[in-house]
Amino acid sequence: MLGKMKRILIGKPMKSAELDAEKLGKWKALAILSSDALSSVAYGTEQILLVLVAAGFAALWYSVPISIAVLGLLVILIFSYRQTIFAYPTGGGAYIVAKDNLGTTPSLIAGGSLLVDYILTVAVSSSAGTDAITSAFPVLHDYSVIIALIMIVFLTVMNLRGVTESASVLAIPIYLFIFSIAILIISGGIKFMAGGMHAAAPEFGTSLSHVSIFLLLKAFSSGCSALTGVEAVSNAIPNFKQPAEKNAAGTLLLMGCILGAMFIGITLLAFGYGIKPDPKATVISQIAEATFGRGWMYFIIQGVTALILFLAANTAYSAFPLLSFMMAKDKYMPHMFMVRGDRLGFSNGIIFLSVMSALLVVGFKGDTGNLIPLYAVGVFIPFTLSQLGMMIRWIKIKPSGWKTKLLVNTIGMLTTLSITLIFIFTKFTQTWVIFIFLPLVVYVFMRIRSHYCNIADELRIDIQVDKPAKKGNTIVIPVAGITRVVMNTISYAQTMSDHVVALYIGFDDEAIRKMEQKWEEWNPGVRLVVIKSRYRSIMGPLKKFIDTVEWKTAETDHITILIPQFITKHWWQNVLHNQTSFMIRAYLINYKDVIVTTVPYHLNR
Repeated sequence: MLGKMKRILIGKPMKSAELDAEKLGKWKALAILSSDALSSVAYGTEQILLVLVAAGFAALWYSVPISIAVLGLLVILIFSYRQTIFAYPTGGGAYIVAKDNLGTTPSLIAGGSLLVDYILTVAVSSSAGTDAITSAFPVLHDYSVIIALIMIVFLTVMNLRGVTESASVLAIPIYLFIFSIAILIISGGIKFMAGGMHAAAPEFGTSLSHVSIFLLLKAFSSGCSALTGVEAVSNAIPNFKQPAEKNAAGTLLLMGCILGAMFIGITLLAFGYGIKPDPKATVISQIAEATFGRGWMYFIIQGVTALILFLAANTAYSAFPLLSFMMAKDKYMPHMFMVRGDRLGFSNGIIFLSVMSALLVVGFKGDTGNLIPLYAVGVFIPFTLSQLGMMIRWIKIKPSGWKTKLLVNTIGMLTTLSITLIFIFTKFTQTWVIFIFLPLVVYVFMRIRSHYCNIADELRIDIQVDKPAKKGNTIVIPVAGITRVVMNTISYAQTMSDHVVALYIGFDDEAIRKMEQKWEEWNPGVRLVVIKSRYRSIMGPLKKFIDTVEWKTAETDHITILIPQFITKHWWQNVLHNQTSFMIRAYLINYKDVIVTTVPYHLNR
């Protein structure tokens, strides 16, 4: 039943040879990898206005120059990451750049920041998408957590089905969003210039004495949340068709142009229309209502905005599994993240990402707005480390035109470092946890690698010296009675060794007497050892007997515990039995120098 359900949801397994068919062209990659960045148009301007409105309505005009500054930072990042793509075409972004140029600890900080950021991206995006829906349909507000979880499940299933299939489906709403926002900006601009707006707008250039530099920096840092997701293309270069780096660079540039145009367009409309933050309606909702009224076009824009906010999480579903694969390959994450699933995706990474983000949504009850500064810091730390790593790379290898490349990355590093510091100082109450969490994440990575290295050292052999030791085999069979299950186990044991002992643990003298009598009558050719358990325990006497056998035979024989077990025809029938064999196996599996195995006997009724 579970297998059939899996095939329906995930699809038929794909051959390893079909991996090349899962690679993405520019247009599908743009839809999959830019959804996070493009979705920030829906809340980037709003984050700026939320800070400025504290100084009064007149201060909202500062949103325009602040947005232009954010746009300038976007240009710097696009050019910087284009250089990273061509320098490191194997992908991995900030993690690989930092590992190659800065060392282990900076690379783990970059990798850990990005992994946490991707988890936060899914949580924040699904919650933001829910907010867009509840803005249009307030009656659904009480179901926001359920809606967010449904979208996470949907994205999980889509990505488990494979990159190409998910790209084909998810590209439609993403391009529909781009088209809808373009119509909104053009229509809104025409209506504004035609004098169709009657709402008062803040006067541009008004000098306000109560607007501090601290407030403007805080608004700027909030607007920089619109730049999250820019790095995703450089992380996911292996997902592109050949020439991968050229296609990735083209996708990054196209994404930057679209993001920049939409972000500045929405900001200008918000200023021109005199929009101010409203807890019951997003900025996009207010602009769409002011431009089109509450007609069909308004609901289309709200619908596609909600979709793009949900689908912003899909960028994380593309980048998180790849980055976790690379870190697992370096032994900093569990090896399970290196395994490809039935549809050639890194399924364990996809499922882990979904579970962690769903826990955040439930934990914050769908209100993950307070996580935006945290996950923005999580992006700008890798931004800074990546730019610094590229600077060191150009200085070391000095390729043709390296001074220009160094200048680009230097400007990028200084800018992103400044943004990181602004985030930390202006929103310390929301970002302080990063100083505890990041060292903890790095420590966990180090412990994982230490474990793998210790295991490798312990398992490694010298093929010139170390040879298998030939020993005999003493087999102990715990028995509860004389049955076909016991007979089957004894038959198997006798093919392996002549030293076979059956062990019966009785609770009273009468049961022991009957067992000894029946065993003697049956005479299977195996000696029966009987132990009386005063406290009705099986494990204690069994352990003592194994210790005795081990003490006598450890030097000459392996000790094998063969556990008889019958397998019921239907899974639910297992509930009707004591399952003592499972208990014995679980108890003995950690027993040093003892081999524990089960001999199954399948029932037909």
